[in-house]
Amino acid sequence: MKKNKFNQNWLHDHINDPYVKMAQREGYRARAAYKIKQIDEDENLIKAGDILVDLGSTPGSWSQYACKKLRNPLTNILNGAIIAIDILPMDNISDVHFLQGDFREEEIYQKFQQMVLNISGEKKIDGVMSDMSPNLSGIEVADAARIEHIAELVLDFALNNLKKNGWAVIKCFHGSGFSQIVELYKKHFVKVAERKPKASRSNSSETFLLARGLKG
Repeated sequence: MKKNKFNQNWLHDHINDPYVKMAQREGYRARAAYKIKQIDEDENLIKAGDILVDLGSTPGSWSQYACKKLRNPLTNILNGAIIAIDILPMDNISDVHFLQGDFREEEIYQKFQQMVLNISGEKKIDGVMSDMSPNLSGIEVADAARIEHIAELVLDFALNNLKKNGWAVIKCFHGSGFSQIVELYKKHFVKVAERKPKASRSNSSETFLLARGLKG
């Protein structure tokens, strides 16, 4: 009974969510688009000519926003490139290069590297965006380990592929292990800041880390 009530409450909140309605109006696949939009607008992250990677991209709303930001409004031509990667399938987005598979696997990673080389003539990228989240169990210790694992995977990808002045935005959650993730990123990036966009629900422990400029 409680579960049904919870589902009904969630559905009610979702249907009446202003960001859900805005996403439907503006053609975004998910309300999550406004999280990266608000972070980008506050921080001036995405710039013309950028090569960006969207890790765990499906359904594609972050890639949609990045595409919109990089598209020249006068010519409608994309000034830059977006590579979206996910294990799950994703419906086509015009001008977004989609790679289905696990970026930890050698074959997929090599395909990604070749894509970057073909697009830009160089091997490094400007930004990594990740809205990836593990399946949470409600068991704090287990969930903290899963969240930290994803943060480490994104960090490893960023360190291997970002330009010196590159940036990464990753989803995190407050709770056990959060401060360790922040400290881990601070070891490798010049600036690490926590960001909670308005589109991120206030009752959620979800937050985002913005890391800028590689050390060393």
